[in-house]
Amino acid sequence: MRLHGAMLFVKDLSRMTTFYSDVLGLTPNDETRLDNWVEFRDGAFSLHAVPIAVAESIHIESPPRPREQTAAKLTFEVKDVDATLSKIESLGLPLLRRPWGGTEAVDPEGNVFALCAAN
Repeated sequence: MRLHGAMLFVKDLSRMTTFYSDVLGLTPNDETRLDNWVEFRDGAFSLHAVPIAVAESIHIESPPRPREQTAAKLTFEVKDVDATLSKIESLGLPLLRRPWGGTEAVDPEGNVFALCAAN
């Protein structure tokens, strides 16, 4: 058995699509795109907008507070980990420097994720 994909529920689908496209280099799949759904071309990751009534009750600080108590953390492969972390930090988003030497990032809605170098 292997994981087929991961989906992240988001408040602001447009903003989050732009972040994952521009910062992590993921390409949205226009063939499967809906008003509340964006699947990226790798097929393993997608974003789903929460219903408007739910989104209205969600407050996201700027910069976002890292949501570290979630049950899962995603890891994305990028060409250059240090350059990607610098780009994230330049957007005013927090980086989490861990005592074991790793650094994790936070997206615009506070989701914590890791990066690794693409082979």
